Amino acid sequence: MTQQMEETVLRVYAQTPGEALNHKQIAARLGVQAKKTRQQIIAAIAHLAETGALLPDSHTGKYRINPSHLSADIAPQHFVTGIIDLRQPGKATVAPLSSADTPEPNPIDIKPERTANALNGDTVKVLLLAKRKSQPREGQVVEVVKRARTRFVGTLQRQGRHAIVVCDNRQSHVDFTLNSRQSTGIKSGDKVVIELDHWDDTEPMPTANLVQHLGKPGENDVEMQSILAEYDFPLCFPPEVEAEAAHISAPTASDMRHRKDFRHTTTFTIDPADAKDFDDALSLQTLPDGQFEVGVHIADVSHYVVTGSAIDREAYARGTSIYLVDRTIPMLPERLCNDICSLRPNEDKLCFSVVMRLDAQAKVGKVWIGKGVIRSDARLSYEQAQQVIETQHAETEVDRAILTLHSLASQLRSKRYASGAINFESQEVKFILDENAKPVDVYIKESKEANWLIEEFMLLANRKVAEKIGRTRSPKQPPTFVYRVHDEPNPEKLNTFVQFLSKLGYTMKTSSRKALADSYNHLFSSIAGKNEEAMIDTIAIRTMSKAYYSTQNIGHYGLAFPFYTHFTSPIRRYPDLMVHRLLQHYLDGGASVDSNLYEDYCRHCSAMEKRAADAERTSVKYKQAEYLSERIGQEFDAVISGVTKWGFYAEIEGSKCEGMVPVGRLTDDYYMLDEDNYQIIGRRHGRCYKMGQTVKVVVRRVDMQQRLIDFDLVDTDKKPTSKESARRKRRR
Repeated sequence: MTQQMEETVLRVYAQTPGEALNHKQIAARLGVQAKKTRQQIIAAIAHLAETGALLPDSHTGKYRINPSHLSADIAPQHFVTGIIDLRQPGKATVAPLSSADTPEPNPIDIKPERTANALNGDTVKVLLLAKRKSQPREGQVVEVVKRARTRFVGTLQRQGRHAIVVCDNRQSHVDFTLNSRQSTGIKSGDKVVIELDHWDDTEPMPTANLVQHLGKPGENDVEMQSILAEYDFPLCFPPEVEAEAAHISAPTASDMRHRKDFRHTTTFTIDPADAKDFDDALSLQTLPDGQFEVGVHIADVSHYVVTGSAIDREAYARGTSIYLVDRTIPMLPERLCNDICSLRPNEDKLCFSVVMRLDAQAKVGKVWIGKGVIRSDARLSYEQAQQVIETQHAETEVDRAILTLHSLASQLRSKRYASGAINFESQEVKFILDENAKPVDVYIKESKEANWLIEEFMLLANRKVAEKIGRTRSPKQPPTFVYRVHDEPNPEKLNTFVQFLSKLGYTMKTSSRKALADSYNHLFSSIAGKNEEAMIDTIAIRTMSKAYYSTQNIGHYGLAFPFYTHFTSPIRRYPDLMVHRLLQHYLDGGASVDSNLYEDYCRHCSAMEKRAADAERTSVKYKQAEYLSERIGQEFDAVISGVTKWGFYAEIEGSKCEGMVPVGRLTDDYYMLDEDNYQIIGRRHGRCYKMGQTVKVVVRRVDMQQRLIDFDLVDTDKKPTSKESARRKRRR
């Protein structure tokens, strides 16, 4: 009876975690009046207090349940699992996870002393505490379910006999203790990669083991390796992967047997001037009836990379190639990506091809998809192809093919926008580096007709592959496939954006999907070259959903394609390799594969794509900071790119180097954030700084370690605001 009573009493305490109760209140909640039973309750409370299951509430005679003795069995309604966010100092929140492992709205507040040993981004189990009226939900971390990461990059600092590692990432709220023997020979101030070993509740900071000594901060190789390690990308291929790659040989006559032969068709590649991994080629043949046979030939990586091999496992783990400012970290070993698979000119190469018949108006007819072999006639850079297009001067068969394909691509592009595709033009920052990889100039890479030519035929090939598998005439469900999908804009974000545009004199039609797409394209055309262009572009992109990989085809909203996939870059993207394998499997008559398994693969690839993009952005930010560190005190024209209560961000025109003008440096007034109008506004004089506004800034400070740039405002506008003018008139 004693154990049963203790369980009963504990369940009562568990109903309101954090609330202190005495034996009389417990009895009342249980509806107990008998003296004998009350004595049993008193005894149960005393024993539970002795074991630590209950904690005394000062000297009031009341107790509250010890969170460590709570379990989902006793009070499942008081536990949630979610992702913890520790990025803001002194504040933590947990976003509960839904059944689909996606964060739900309305996060739970966690006080700093209740975060236990959680690190930012960890999946944690949270005990929901008693909620007061009109107060946000509060909780306490009781368990770290899964670490978001275990490797960190930081700077070693010696404190007496102890070696402390301070993380480079500002989102890490703790320092690490490093085994003193492992730190031998490492200078204080050097960068290291560490692996979390353990963090007991009784320890003030986690303990870590040394993974790699990177070297002195500021050295280019050290900083680039730091970025890769920060995002948990490997710095080299494992020996077994390199060994496996070394045994792969160039294609033989046997490998080419039973493949369609395109070696006598005019074929070429167009890539960046510094590219080495050529994974797509175009071919063109003019048919007797005046139509054109256009081939999109993609490196047949699946021929060489066998499912489950060491190379395949490593490629899946990486998910994608990473393109830092000064280097490429390939998904595949160099022997494959730059040699065996790369569609280099004048070499026989194995391909997976999509061959389409188009008429002079770019209407697509018959499509053939299958394995082929090509021999590229030429390797062109985008600049070389652009020159052919601009001069219309064709000396060779390849030149003539480029002009024909340009004409077809231009029509395909026009048709795509007419069908509801949205013309989002992203800007790519490029650097000119010296022999020591120091940036001597920064510029925005311009996308021209040669880029669009390749883009249109890659889009077309991706669409035709997705249609081949996803579009069925029978009522039967199509087999499991990997799609590249893009959802509709978030309605709330879209509504806010439309209201904001109306204040600037622009209108958007949202009555239908086509009307909205046309409105977007008309808007982008209207703002081209205007001061507000950068601001509106930025906010417009934020209204859109993110594209991702999935077996559940919802279509691609931005491209206006009901069927779309990624097929054209298997050297640098693992999803494309999966698509090649599935496509051949179904062409051979294979049965549908496990959709749940492939959905897991898709989630992993989407996550790795985001991580790679973050690493690439970080390398750009580092080089931008490095570029401006040599230009302290120099003035630049800039555009306000973001506003916060701490100040506003400004982006230098022509280089997109972004820094902050802290609100504390604006001494002429007390500025407040007007979030709805993307501006900060002075409380006394009414002067405002809003997104898209042009300003002149001077570089004040650069923090290379944190990749942060601080500007001061060069106030060239001495004209009074409307409020100031009115005030002066009253004085007169």
